[in-house]
Amino acid sequence: MPVLAVALARWAALAAAVSLSLLSFDAAALSKRDAAAVEALNQRMAAAEQRYREALVKIGNAEPGAIDESNAAIEDMEDVVAACLKQKGCQVNDQMAAFKRLLKLTADAEAGGLDEDRDDGDPMDPDPDHGDVGLTADVPEAARAAALLDDGHRFDEMVQYNPAVQAGIRRWLTDMRPSLMDSYENYEYLRETMWPSFERAGLPEALLFGIMAKESNGKAHATSRAGAAGPMQFMYATGKRFGLGDDGTGFDTRYDPHASAVAAAAYLNERMGQLNNSIEMALAAYNGGEGRALRVHRGSDGRGFWSADVYNQFPAETRDYVPMVIAAAWLFLHPRQYGLHFPRVQTKPALLSLEKPATIYELTICLGNGRTRDGFMRALRNLNPRYQADSWLPAGTTLRATSQITNLYKRYCVNGARAELAQQLVMSDPNAAIVQAGSGGPATGSPSVTPMVPGPTTVATGVATPAKKPREHRVARGDTLVSISSRYACDTKVLARANGLKPPRYAIRQGQRLKLEGCTK
Repeated sequence: MPVLAVALARWAALAAAVSLSLLSFDAAALSKRDAAAVEALNQRMAAAEQRYREALVKIGNAEPGAIDESNAAIEDMEDVVAACLKQKGCQVNDQMAAFKRLLKLTADAEAGGLDEDRDDGDPMDPDPDHGDVGLTADVPEAARAAALLDDGHRFDEMVQYNPAVQAGIRRWLTDMRPSLMDSYENYEYLRETMWPSFERAGLPEALLFGIMAKESNGKAHATSRAGAAGPMQFMYATGKRFGLGDDGTGFDTRYDPHASAVAAAAYLNERMGQLNNSIEMALAAYNGGEGRALRVHRGSDGRGFWSADVYNQFPAETRDYVPMVIAAAWLFLHPRQYGLHFPRVQTKPALLSLEKPATIYELTICLGNGRTRDGFMRALRNLNPRYQADSWLPAGTTLRATSQITNLYKRYCVNGARAELAQQLVMSDPNAAIVQAGSGGPATGSPSVTPMVPGPTTVATGVATPAKKPREHRVARGDTLVSISSRYACDTKVLARANGLKPPRYAIRQGQRLKLEGCTK
């Protein structure tokens, strides 16, 4: 990477020096031939810039040949600059803009945002850190979002930065720092899905992040002991009022990040309309119950959450919840002042079409880490909340993913050693490790399978199709429906329906014979 930066800097400096010695041309005085030549050079530069950007992504994914591609793109740009210097009417400064963009892009990739570790500044000053991370490049709403960025810190004026909030910040920065970082990474993948709902509702993005960090750490499938579900932790009855619940297919849309964000924005605006536009009181209602919050509000002549006669009427959980949400939101807006460096996450959206059957578990293994800390299981689950991690997805299934994930999939998950290893690990059966003493064979109680009579090999999959008569599996000690589904590459829900098993326990007993319908192994 340093070599690329040096090359870019060298040519940028040369172009700048030469451009100072050139006279400006009147575009209107150019001949059609010269104008066409200038336009062709501009298009060549744009194409070379795009090639370089794509090569940077490939370099980040450690793809072979990526460095050569980036060098070739730079050579194309050098040729354009050289031609521009000779072409009447070609403005070298226009080409300089491309060099400047790529210099910044390369510097960001090399430095990883080292300058963001500065800890100077007043916590009340706007912090530009967050606006530079991820969204501007990746989210369709980026143009409107950038315009709102300056107004994003209106949140600072809507809440109190008091000792309770400061204590919450202290907790997020100490023992709860791992949860804060997890929440941020998870949110970055969901940002384009969730933020627009809050933006349209006129609610600060920081508020969305603060609630999600406290409620679920950004895990779409989080469920509380009380029955709250999803990234925004809606109770069933409340969610139903705001359009969440069973969508007719058996999927609870409380687990859908987009739907839950829409519902949360509507809920908060409804609460704020009743509670004097107080974020603190709306949060108290979100956690402690809207009925209680409204009674307290009316009984206190509209005084704010921090008034003792209001504050003390809420349970301890709510008195903790409100400042903790505000604290997380505050850190979202002001990371630099607290020495907090949120990770850069590659979240450019892309669709992934499976070329062969797989589970999210298998994909997680074959994708590897891709220079992330925790890999991509949470991202895949959050982006595809309808699928369980152990459910087998047929070839042709389209998953929501990122460009980084799709690149890694093509390299590591379609074929090759890592793809084979991932499949082996997912299909592994602990029972097969147990052998009978003196026999060397499988232990008593090991699973038995009615042999499969193969059907014709299909063009689409290249594997034998199951016989028309379903295979059977005899349940052995220690078997669960999930382990059986993994062993035979079945969708757990399909297997359960085929055998009359009811959620959520899917209870099976030793010796029971299960029809292996919908299984590919």
